Amino acid sequence: MKHWLIRLAVTLALAGAMAGGFWAWCGALMREPGPAVGQSTVIIPRGTNSAGIAQLLKEAGVIDRPWLFLVETHLAGKQGLRAGEYSFPARASLASVIDMMHRGQVVVHRITVAEGLTVFQVLAALRQAEGLTGRVVAPPEEGSLMPQTYFYSFGDSRDGLIHRMTKAMNETIDGLWPERAEGLPLANKIEAIVLASIVERETAVPEERSHIAAVFLNRLKLHMKLQSDPTVIYALSHGEGALDRPLTHQDLAALSPFNTYAVEGLPPEPICNPGRASLEAVLHPLASDDLYFVADGSGGHVFAKTLAEHNRNVARLRRMEDGTLPLPAVKKVKSAK
Repeated sequence: MKHWLIRLAVTLALAGAMAGGFWAWCGALMREPGPAVGQSTVIIPRGTNSAGIAQLLKEAGVIDRPWLFLVETHLAGKQGLRAGEYSFPARASLASVIDMMHRGQVVVHRITVAEGLTVFQVLAALRQAEGLTGRVVAPPEEGSLMPQTYFYSFGDSRDGLIHRMTKAMNETIDGLWPERAEGLPLANKIEAIVLASIVERETAVPEERSHIAAVFLNRLKLHMKLQSDPTVIYALSHGEGALDRPLTHQDLAALSPFNTYAVEGLPPEPICNPGRASLEAVLHPLASDDLYFVADGSGGHVFAKTLAEHNRNVARLRRMEDGTLPLPAVKKVKSAK
């Protein structure tokens, strides 16, 4: 009996030593540089099991020992690897690959919604965005999307991103509206967004926003038509927000509730998605009595209190356009829409 116990103890000791050696060997292999000679992008679909992940990594040249991947993820208790898009660096060790996937260190994409884009233009950008899935079930209302940069991961839905844009706009206007200046001829937050959308499309010079907002607010108080070209463009482009030609006098007579040359007051809806700065300009306009503005030939505008003064400014612009007056230096403008 005594000899049997000794043999058992020796056998267990040898087995333990072999197991310890095996794990030490595996640990050394795990830390070795991987086979990839360059950065490798691999997409792991949701629901892929460990064997499937190992195969995808092997096919991408990220690992060369799928069995070791399975040993480490199963026997070492490192399951729970997250699906998604991964960008593995060159020569990434198997240990670092598994660690990245365990932590869900997926590739982060971005999409920037510029100020002044219409819903039509935003949806077109989302359709082209790499990695997004699904379609937008119900197109959002014009003016409901907050222009800014959004980050997302491969497999995120377009509908989900639209929800985030809408939430951001709601939070922005909800925060700005209570702090608005007194006496504004705006009945509610929607009207503020409508006017901000017009301001957004009227100027590419950030410093002009509050001045242009003041002109339109003054006109609203006096029941003057806003006479904003971008509202006509929105109507003629059927919400796309751009024309491939200049406006004509006939265009200014177009029958549309968005044509502010023909209809008094604000359009029924926004004409684009305005940014925070334009919303702030409308809610905190410049103190001004101006009622008119026209392009000054430099990318900005010149303002006037009276029609006579405005007509002189228009005549001056015409002379610059026909070359009888030199054009002024071009002003610094914001990014093109």
